[in-house]
Parts: sequence; structure tokens; C-alpha cells
Amino acid sequence: MAERLLGKEVAAALNEKIKGQVAQLKEKGINPTLGIVRVGERPDDLSYEKGATKRCETLGVAVKKFLLPADVTQEELMATIKQVNEDDEVNGCLIFRPLPKHLDEGAVIKALDPAKDVDGITDGSMVGVFAGKAQGFPPCTPQACMEILDHYGIDCTGKKAVVVGRSLVVGKPAAMMLIKKNATVTICHTKTVDMPSVVKEADIVIVAAGRAGVVDDTYVSEGQVVIDVGINMNAEGKLCGDVAFDKVEPIVKAITPVPGGVGAVTTSVLVGHVVEAAMRKYM
Repeated sequence: MAERLLGKEVAAALNEKIKGQVAQLKEKGINPTLGIVRVGERPDDLSYEKGATKRCETLGVAVKKFLLPADVTQEELMATIKQVNEDDEVNGCLIFRPLPKHLDEGAVIKALDPAKDVDGITDGSMVGVFAGKAQGFPPCTPQACMEILDHYGIDCTGKKAVVVGRSLVVGKPAAMMLIKKNATVTICHTKTVDMPSVVKEADIVIVAAGRAGVVDDTYVSEGQVVIDVGINMNAEGKLCGDVAFDKVEPIVKAITPVPGGVGAVTTSVLVGHVVEAAMRKYM
């Protein structure tokens, strides 16, 4: 039986740190605030918004919502981003994506003040991740993966790591973060030849493929640590990851469950970024 790397334990540790930082800010009369920009009412956006709002409330962080209809014009959305940038009360901004197809998402991202980019979507934040510089903020999900590794004492130094997926949201930033931890990293993707044999050689595997159960027992070997980033709905309507948990768990050393793994940590990372943004500005 593999060790289950539970997100709630990692989140609890992060939350205690965040509470201390919020207390420091409030002593100076500063109320850290997350701005949420949502276009339309996609169910997954609403679900994440609910979780983020609840976590903010629990940790003493305010939430300011900028809610727009699905048919909002580019001009109206850009005006909203300008409003967020100029609002001194808002320390960090979360923009739900993907945006409706009639909107220029690239222009919206470019318009956001990098200092308020707490979800790592601007070029400035990406430069920070890829250059290993302390600027902007990394995307929340790959940072949540790193927080899990740290919390459970999984040393990456000298280890072989494989990241399945090459998106800018998870795959590429996760690879850069693993390199910073002194791992030797391989990125697998849809064009990788004989992916199972590549993944089997890893000590640490981060799976962000975007396909339910794509990594099964043919991909893994004994002693591996598997971090499953995927969030999918199976045929029975239940949440599942990109890893076929029931097939993989009996083989590997440690694994994150879905739900209850990476997702449980991501909202705490987001709130932590908001608080850190406030501290950078005022402390």
C-alpha cells in the first residue's frame, strides 16, 4: 500500500503560516484582499470561486468580486482589469480562464498588473519561474505540487523526475520548479515515444495530462512518488485524476489521491500569494 500524500495536511500547515502573516498586516491596518474576475457562469469556475472564497474567509482575507456576463465586450473587460489594477484595496487578482472565445485572452493577461498576478499568468511571473527569480508569482497548481513534496520530506536532489504534460499552466512551470530543487527533469507529451518506459524510470512523477486515468500500472514502478494534478469526471460522475489510482496505488511508494490531493492545497497557495503580495507592498 502506497503512502497517501493528503492535501489537507499540507494546506493546514500553509494556513497557519498565512494566518500569522494576515495578523501582521492587520496590525498595520491592512486588510489583504483578493479580486476575482469572472466572465459568465461556468460550473468549474463557480466551484473554484466558492472554494477560494471560503478559504479566504477562513484565513481573514477579504474578497472583492468583479462579475461580468458571458457576452461582455472586450472593451468592458479591459476596463474591469484597469479598475482592478487601480484599486488599492485589491492586492491580488484571479482571472478565471478560459475566457469566452470572442474575447482576446492574451490582451487581458497582458493588461493585468504583474504585481497583482497571484495565479502566475503574466509574462513577468513566467520569467520569474523560468529564470528562478523572485518576481511575480508561480502558477498555484505547480506550486501546490512542490508544497506537497516539501511537506512530506521528499528530497528532489539528484532524483529523476518526469512531468507528463507541457502546458504553461502546470507542466512547464512544474518542470522548472523541480530543476530548482536539483532534480533531473524530463517532460513527456503526446509526441513522446514509448511514454510508459520513460515514466517508469522516474523517481518522482507529476501527471498533468488532462485525461482521466491515462497513467496506469504500465507506466509505474516500485519506489516512485506520484503527484496527480488531474481533475476529471468519470463515467459514474465521480471526480478522478489523470492517474488510474486503483491500478497505480498498489505499486508505487507514495501518491496523491483525487480528490483530496493537489486541489486541496491549491486554494491555500492562492490565498498565500495574495497575502504575500500585500506584504511586498506594505511590509
